[in-house]
Amino acid sequence: MKELPSVDKLAIDLLGKSLDQLEAEEAKVLHHIHHVQRTSRDVGDIVDEQATFGERLSDKVAAVGGSWKFIMVFAAVLLGWMLLNTEILGKLGKAFDPYPFIFLNLMLSTVAAVQAPIIMMSQNRQSAKDRIAAAHDYEVNLRAELEILRLHAKIDALLEIIKRENASAPSVS
Repeated sequence: MKELPSVDKLAIDLLGKSLDQLEAEEAKVLHHIHHVQRTSRDVGDIVDEQATFGERLSDKVAAVGGSWKFIMVFAAVLLGWMLLNTEILGKLGKAFDPYPFIFLNLMLSTVAAVQAPIIMMSQNRQSAKDRIAAAHDYEVNLRAELEILRLHAKIDALLEIIKRENASAPSVS
């Protein structure tokens, strides 16, 4: 069985730099090539494994708060609140939050004050996930490019062997 080239040799042959001159991503890809390991993996799984409870919670709150179902249910609750305090309890003189709905405004402000930073946390997490995905895409693309270079070198070596054998073979006339 043929011995695999060292990571240092791969660095010089494929990237024209020594191992200590490589970026972290380049060195990682060369180690994967040297050890015959896969480079591709699911970035979503990687990020989800590292997520804290708060990050997962912020993602769920953002998913619920940013849905049409939430908007429709929230609109129905607001409409119900206003009807209850004007048409039903208001006519009986027992409205707990009469027009101009000051308590409702306080509740809406509180929801907005809590929900906005949670959604921002989720957006920041998505940005981090996008950066990780971009770095991973770079590694996968670099790996593909380096493997293509290696295949070209192997094909060139095979073609050279074929040329030598054809040149040394007696011609049949």
